[in-house]
Amino acid sequence: MILQTKRLWLRKLSVIDAPFFFELNNDPDVLKYTGNDPFVDEQAAIDFLNSYPQNNYEKYGYGRWSVMLKETDDWLGWCGLRFSPDENETDIGYRFFKKHWGKGYATESARACLEYGFEKLHLKRIVGRAMKDNIASLVVLQKIGMQYEKDFLMDGKYPAVQYFKNN
Repeated sequence: MILQTKRLWLRKLSVIDAPFFFELNNDPDVLKYTGNDPFVDEQAAIDFLNSYPQNNYEKYGYGRWSVMLKETDDWLGWCGLRFSPDENETDIGYRFFKKHWGKGYATESARACLEYGFEKLHLKRIVGRAMKDNIASLVVLQKIGMQYEKDFLMDGKYPAVQYFKNN
């Protein structure tokens, strides 16, 4: 376990998450504002999860984490921090099954990840990005205390907004 909140606990992504990860990343509503393509099959999710530790946890010491409901141990989605060498910055991201939208899990887990990033990892700055049309994600970024920084084109084609928070 990496961290916990009142209702949730977060742990490293693992290959055991592949069925959930595959299902999550194949819901068109979940992917609508991500710019990501769905996995072609569950093996693609397994391959991604097998490579994730070396590319994130081992290389940078943090990454995206599975979000589990304490009460049932259900896999709700993921949330966490990711270092982008191209941008030379850490971003916060989250993605949850639709059936868990509107329950405050994204805000709760993202707030805990921000605190972890600043208090445990001693990061100086964390950014959050979302497409302009993704109002729910923009609200989460605001609720966790991030401030508007700029508009930009995500992947060179999607109008998006970047928020930030400094330690």
